[in-house]
Amino acid sequence: MFRKTLFAFIFSVAALAVPMRAQNTTDRGFELSKNIEIFCRLYETLYANYVDDVDPGASIKTAIDAMLAALDPYTVYYPESDMEDVRLQLLGQYGGIGALIHQDGKEIYISEPYKDLPADKAGLRAGDRILAVNGVSTEGKTNSDVSAAMRGQAGTEVTLRLQRDGKVFERTIVRAEIKLPNVPYSGMLPGNIGYVKLDEFTQDAARNVRDALTKLKQEHPDMKGFILDLRNNGGGLLNEAVDLVNLFVPKGTLIVETKGKLSSKNTKNYTRMAPLDTEIPVAVLINGYSASASEITAGSLQDLDRAVIIGSRSYGKGLVQNVLPLVYNAQMKVTVSKYYIPSGRCIQAIDYSHRDENGRAVKVPDSLKTAFHTVHGRVVYDGFGIEPDVEVETEYMSMISTTLLSKFLVFKYVNKFVKEHPSIADPEHFQVTDEIYNDFVNFLADKDYSYSTDTERLLAELKSVSKEENYYETLAPYINELEQRLKTEKVDDLTKYREEIGELLKAEILVRYYYSAGRLQGSLATDPDVLRAIEILGNRSEYNRILNK
Repeated sequence: MFRKTLFAFIFSVAALAVPMRAQNTTDRGFELSKNIEIFCRLYETLYANYVDDVDPGASIKTAIDAMLAALDPYTVYYPESDMEDVRLQLLGQYGGIGALIHQDGKEIYISEPYKDLPADKAGLRAGDRILAVNGVSTEGKTNSDVSAAMRGQAGTEVTLRLQRDGKVFERTIVRAEIKLPNVPYSGMLPGNIGYVKLDEFTQDAARNVRDALTKLKQEHPDMKGFILDLRNNGGGLLNEAVDLVNLFVPKGTLIVETKGKLSSKNTKNYTRMAPLDTEIPVAVLINGYSASASEITAGSLQDLDRAVIIGSRSYGKGLVQNVLPLVYNAQMKVTVSKYYIPSGRCIQAIDYSHRDENGRAVKVPDSLKTAFHTVHGRVVYDGFGIEPDVEVETEYMSMISTTLLSKFLVFKYVNKFVKEHPSIADPEHFQVTDEIYNDFVNFLADKDYSYSTDTERLLAELKSVSKEENYYETLAPYINELEQRLKTEKVDDLTKYREEIGELLKAEILVRYYYSAGRLQGSLATDPDVLRAIEILGNRSEYNRILNK
């Protein structure tokens, strides 16, 4: 009886609410109400007749997720249980202990406690193995399982059983409201160039950049230029992007326009405040992981000829989402409009309304890309992200470095290093000396860090194909010689890639002593994008030439 009543109620709400609109529409309204009725009847029949019990929450969420996946990856349903994830995305906040963790095989470890947050204050260290959370063993659990178990409402307690250097111990930690800093580091670089790293466009992002830049200007009145680092910044709140651009352009400047199906989603967003500095030369760093609000910021500054954009092409996300409330404390993030920056272009790179024969969304074809113009007449294009004014060649990590990271051998060595070194030089001066590097090489002596290079894979493919085509007997001496030479070359990879591997060691060592800010600060002196930005900002004629001033 209860089941029939339940489904009668679901059907009545779904089927009766929609036709009220459908009366004033045509066939689309009828199709909507018809298909909702079909779905409700189908699920009622499934629930009543399926051989095993059907979990309504799980099966309906599966149906919802599949439906939304056919649209775009940004339109997402959040049940009440996922509200922590929503808060983390929008505000950079969650209830937890404030530490990164990782999984190495079947074991879960603390990767990085955040400075001055509960895990750090409780004395947890990178390298501590997590054995249990609130008495529940982590054996058989995934990284996500353990992370979810450690999160919870601020003010509640979580007890961790840990292992360090073979000794087991427990810590009971009071969870706190964890707010991740959206500006992890700011400082001065050579040539009197200011630098601010912005990780996310969460709440107060623009104000935090303003505060950091104001402080730099006060402490260094002879500052010649400013670098805003938006690399790996996946975006966030649109209004924060507008307010950030406002730091460098006059009040009343159009930054971004949104256009959607509903007129209420059509907006024009202008700067609202007096700018901080309209004259200082600005460079914005972007890469393929700079998206959404990052692209609004970089693209509008490019369109207004207010900054030189440096790095590599951005991601290409020109879609705007709103988080809308549903019943039972659930929410949905839904794409409601596209955004257009001052030149009039939309930088969306993927056309989710068109898909190939495999169901994959396609990129906007070159033939449909349109030329637009910046304030000074420079040509820019829509349809594929933000193209930098100055492209810096992307450096790809070698296979040996990738393997040392993926097998956590750099991490494990630094665990040893920290025990043996109570302190190190500050981030600006610390270097991985030959002594440290040789110690690392010795540490690897009994470790497995085998890997296959692209050359080896191609050579193996050549051997296979040559056997199929009956050429192998003739080619065998040459293939064998190449294999032996390749083995000899790989032996020297630790020497060949010493500089690259040394930077990985340096980053992991610095984060242990100086947290994430120290790691970032220590990387700037050899960062190709940063060095190019310093060069351009230090040469006013070159800067003006790029912007056609």
